[in-house]
Amino acid sequence: MIRDLSPSHPAYLRAVRASAWYDLVVTSGFATPWTYTLVHDALSSWTDALGLGVMPELDPMQTLYANLMGSVVVVWALLRITRPLPVHGLYDGIARVLFAAWQTYAVTHGATGLLWVFLAVEVTFGVVQLLPWWRARKEPLVAPYGAHTP
Repeated sequence: MIRDLSPSHPAYLRAVRASAWYDLVVTSGFATPWTYTLVHDALSSWTDALGLGVMPELDPMQTLYANLMGSVVVVWALLRITRPLPVHGLYDGIARVLFAAWQTYAVTHGATGLLWVFLAVEVTFGVVQLLPWWRARKEPLVAPYGAHTP
């Protein structure tokens, strides 16, 4: 249960790893121009069929930004899968707050309604990863630079 969870609890690291697996599955298709074209075409078909708006036409700059985001998120996800640490959950939770803010901005400015699905996941993983830190806020969030932990 989340109220019994602290950043040092093994269940917290499982949540960090679960969020990483989600990120890896969802963003790996954004990491290359060739896979992004396939993902873009699939998302365009889904949003059109579901009446959630249309995806913008592909262009080189959109593809570049999608590839940059996909590449960074894939590497970040692999780190959290192979070596999850409590501080990774803290930083990932902060990143999810930022992602949720930009997704909210995009969807309220005409982007496809499909973003609401991704926004819900971002908020959920953000709360799961940040709430234990907020509850343990009397303790230092991270060890001071240069401090060694056992």
